[in-house]
Amino acid sequence: MQSVGQSLNQTYAAEPLSVGRARAAISEFAEAAGATRCQVDDVRLAISEAVTNSVRHAYRGQPGSIYVSAVAACDELWILIADDGCGLEPRSDRPGLGLGLGLIAQVSDDLVIGPRASGGTELRMSFRLVGAKRRAGPQSIGRRRGDRLGLRGSGR
Repeated sequence: MQSVGQSLNQTYAAEPLSVGRARAAISEFAEAAGATRCQVDDVRLAISEAVTNSVRHAYRGQPGSIYVSAVAACDELWILIADDGCGLEPRSDRPGLGLGLGLIAQVSDDLVIGPRASGGTELRMSFRLVGAKRRAGPQSIGRRRGDRLGLRGSGR
């Protein structure tokens, strides 16, 4: 298990083939960082849903990029999925947030979704690596998997 910064940064085209590529890269990274088999499965599901959202909704059929970053530090795995797309906008043809974001919230320990300063959307999720020593302090009190879903906006 890694305790100090190991990172991965990749850019993918916003196309369906990128979902599997990003999923494979981040899954391999998670495993190398010390994630259990169950956690790697959770990471696979979360990455698939997050990248699929960007592919399907961010650019509305136009070309674009999806940025995938992961960092393993202090017994946590942090993953960022970002795009330069249209952002979180209400859509009359798709009410609600869909099932994908709910699934990500369930399998991750923390999830925040919001606008990027440069435009587009970013989704930040974290996973506490199971083999890690639990840290004492306010952050570990009362925190349960999927407790926090910091959504800003709707429609995606």
